[in-house]
Amino acid sequence: MPAQVHRHSRAARLIRTLAVSGTGAAVLALPLVGATSASAATPAKSTTTRAASTVAYPNNLDGWIRESLAIMADKGIPGSYNGIYRNVMRESSGNPRAINLWDSNAAKGIPSKGLLQVIQPTFNAYHVAGTSFDIYDPVANITAACNYAADRYGSIDNVFSAY
Repeated sequence: MPAQVHRHSRAARLIRTLAVSGTGAAVLALPLVGATSASAATPAKSTTTRAASTVAYPNNLDGWIRESLAIMADKGIPGSYNGIYRNVMRESSGNPRAINLWDSNAAKGIPSKGLLQVIQPTFNAYHVAGTSFDIYDPVANITAACNYAADRYGSIDNVFSAY
């Protein structure tokens, strides 16, 4: 008799472990270990709640790109860290306050601004909800520019010159 009790408690532990791990394998294991109902493998409702995780990004180019990528992923905007970084370095050398006062856009009175040198009408048209409406805000500038590049070129990764 003690052997049966030991075997049953091992089976119960196995089912509990599988059920708690959330694999769904507990229900599949029931016939194998001799449990009589699926409710035996169903864990009690948890009263704990998971705290919302907030990611803090550093206030530098790396952080701005990473934050933009997180927003882009949430909104379905394609792009990679390398594609963004390459274009930022070409357009502004990483200066979020960069402004171009000499090109054809500037001659028309709408100079390119920010990390990815976006003109205000393009920024307004491709602004991504949840980001700042300030064209000089690094995350808003990157995200809007990537949204524009995705619409026009498929992705910021496909941009290798002024756009």
